[in-house]
Amino acid sequence: MRQQLIHLREKMAAAGVDIYIIPTDDFHGSEYCGGYFGCREFISGFDGSAGTLGITQDWAGLWTDGRYFLQAADQLSGSGIDLMKMGEPEVPTIHQWVKDTLTADMVLGFDGRTMTSGTGEELEKIALSKGASVSHALDLVGEIWEDRPPMSQAPAWELDEKYVGRSRADKLAALRTDVRNQGADVHILTSLGDICWLLNIRGDDVACCPVVLSFVLLDETGCWLYTDEKKFSPELRQHLEADGIGFRPYLDIYEDVKSIAPGTAVLIDPAKLSFSILKNMDPSVKLISGRNPTELPKAIKTKTECDNMRIAHIKDGAALTRFMKWLKETVGGETVTEISAAEKLETFRQQQEHYFGPSFAPIIGYGPHGAIIHYSATPETDVPMKPEGLVLCDTGGHYQEGTTDVTRTFVLGPLTDEMKYYYTLVLKSHLQLGAAVFKKGCTGLNLDYIARKPFWDLGLDYNHGTGHGVGYLLSVHEGPQNIRYGSRGGAAAMEVGMISSNEPGFYLAGKFGIRLENLILCEERMVNQYGTFYGFETLTLCPFELEAIVPEMLSQEEIKLLNDYHAKVYETLSPMFNEEERQWLKNATRAI
Repeated sequence: MRQQLIHLREKMAAAGVDIYIIPTDDFHGSEYCGGYFGCREFISGFDGSAGTLGITQDWAGLWTDGRYFLQAADQLSGSGIDLMKMGEPEVPTIHQWVKDTLTADMVLGFDGRTMTSGTGEELEKIALSKGASVSHALDLVGEIWEDRPPMSQAPAWELDEKYVGRSRADKLAALRTDVRNQGADVHILTSLGDICWLLNIRGDDVACCPVVLSFVLLDETGCWLYTDEKKFSPELRQHLEADGIGFRPYLDIYEDVKSIAPGTAVLIDPAKLSFSILKNMDPSVKLISGRNPTELPKAIKTKTECDNMRIAHIKDGAALTRFMKWLKETVGGETVTEISAAEKLETFRQQQEHYFGPSFAPIIGYGPHGAIIHYSATPETDVPMKPEGLVLCDTGGHYQEGTTDVTRTFVLGPLTDEMKYYYTLVLKSHLQLGAAVFKKGCTGLNLDYIARKPFWDLGLDYNHGTGHGVGYLLSVHEGPQNIRYGSRGGAAAMEVGMISSNEPGFYLAGKFGIRLENLILCEERMVNQYGTFYGFETLTLCPFELEAIVPEMLSQEEIKLLNDYHAKVYETLSPMFNEEERQWLKNATRAI
């Protein structure tokens, strides 16, 4: 059993807490969090990006989704923590587990700053129904984490309007109009991507996500930025103050919301606002709940952002294609491991102008590691690659011109017929979604079936979403759109200017994994008497593996789609390459 778990239970006993919940979130409901907020990983040892711990004195469990089943099973081994596979039969949700475990007079505890208000209210309702109580001001992990990393002190910087095409003042004016139209007097904005988008600022407070730890409180006449003002240069602070932005200390938000006048209408997003901020407001405050009004305009990229994203993908395509060539030519002659391959790819990206860094931790899994959907190599798991089989490479980069996210499964040598079969199946799925034409109003829930049909026809599936939104020099995962089915399917309609991923896959545990991912830009295709029709422009530029394809499995339409894509890759990237590279690329993109 992990010593951290033992010490936490001692703190629980001292605080009179019977159940303690540790989510993955920071104070902002972020998907990725800075080191200071890694409480769940500190206690459990599981370092995936999604998961929630539930702990009693005699049992502990970690709930996570299908992306992390294999990884979590490995990292939780011997920890004293059971893996709870979300969505699997016979596995209760964490809410159901809390309901089944709590009895009268028990205490449910958590750090309310890291619990969203929506989830906190649900748990509180369960506790009250059982005659139990909630204690939400408990950072018990902080009490035992002696070498806890400090909060980031990285400087903030301004993203010039020439890259985003819209001024801070214009965004603020539009936000105030939206808040007013929803009948609210005050809006509390806590999600970091929305704040940085709104104010045209960026930072380095979260690894691979250029955001600034901050809150915003806005009303009809004022806008207050709660942050560490030492991160802001005098020039940047002057620019922000000129647009009516006032500065307040980062953690003062928890006290300042107490002074919001009773009866004030406050617009909040329960999926982002913390439970602590909610409970600190006067009970008579009128809450108006909904998505942050910044979320949709952030997702609908301006023409300037779309133009710049095309530039970013040309740069990134050149780097990844050079890496593809190097990898195929080097493995077998020199020692190349998963980690050294990631380092080499990073050097190719660093050669591109305006490159900032990776948009997420690289996922490079050779052989069986490729079947672990979000595998991340460590010194303990790193393996050398052989001139045979497949390696899955899911990586991305941040550029001044935007953010990339791309997956290719590369061929390193001889393949089995099984590998070729499933590679071609994944490619069919990918091509069909990328070529989709659909009516305005369709959501990712509608589109997901296009990608899954080749799998479902055979009684097969993959245990992750087909696509997610991508930010502009922000989080590589952003909403409100996504492409997935079921209760978590995308409720937001696709809109012109949205950039999403197209990433079906197939995984055989203990053997290999295959995923193929491009980013796609929603665009208008036609308007006629039947309505408005949309389609996708593919932004990502990198060859697929022709030697992994079984041509007989592809329709003539799919072959044309593949050949047309490869022709575009060659036409766009070849001017950036030398003669030897161009000849290699010409062969890699030849028509089939």
